[in-house]
Amino acid sequence: MRSDKKNEIRKELNKYKKNQRQEREMAESLKYASYIQQAIFPPESLINKLISEYFIFFQPREIVSGDFYYVSERGDSVFIAVGDCTGHGVPGAFMSLLGITYLNEIISHGNYSAAGSILNHMREHVMKALCQTGDETEQKDGIDLALCLIDSRKNTLSYAGAFNPVYIIRDQNLIEITGDKMPVGVGAEEERPFTSHLYQLNNNDTIYLFTDGFVDQFGGTSGKKYKYRPFRDMLLGISHLPMPEQKSKIVQTFNTWKGNHPQLDDVLIFGFRYHTST
Repeated sequence: MRSDKKNEIRKELNKYKKNQRQEREMAESLKYASYIQQAIFPPESLINKLISEYFIFFQPREIVSGDFYYVSERGDSVFIAVGDCTGHGVPGAFMSLLGITYLNEIISHGNYSAAGSILNHMREHVMKALCQTGDETEQKDGIDLALCLIDSRKNTLSYAGAFNPVYIIRDQNLIEITGDKMPVGVGAEEERPFTSHLYQLNNNDTIYLFTDGFVDQFGGTSGKKYKYRPFRDMLLGISHLPMPEQKSKIVQTFNTWKGNHPQLDDVLIFGFRYHTST
């Protein structure tokens, strides 16, 4: 074999090895980043302390996620949130860290009885962090969020949403409380205060917070989106089951629907059953 041919083969081999090494290093970095992101999420011990019956179906599209969940306690109130940040993968994960950090900061330094006030303050933090001024040329990065503030003494739920709704199932009836059509951040429309919705909870009400990854997933025999009506019907059909069984049914439904289609977005569903204190 001629020496120039050997050199060409050697160069290609070295290039291949370099690419393999870079891909391996990238995978290791993302895996470590996922450990950091998971460490920021509320620990299972805290969730078990505050919520007796729940499940979390969390399936990032990539190793790290732009979706996040949040649980904390202050006084007699429990705060539960599910967020969907602009983008997925690494950019979305950075935004999710901002979201969790700001929720912690706002809730720990204030005394809130309405969820909308928390989202108003959170929007200010996000806009400041991203240097958003509302200029039309700016990129509209932000967070879609559903936030529930539960008062265990009064058995009330204060909800505010940035696009994302909350579902409450009671006696096989689904109640949907919709969020405002604006993100936590700069949106396409003029900013206005987030709306707080107050709802009286009954014993054994089942509550679901979620992002749009499940309903927007393509699949089935025709390769279309799953959509919200079948999603609501699915939740109604399983809401009476114990929480671990509900999660199993949801995971099975998602995987069956997705089939061989690629997962398009991060997927997160947080379901819990409320038990009154009196």
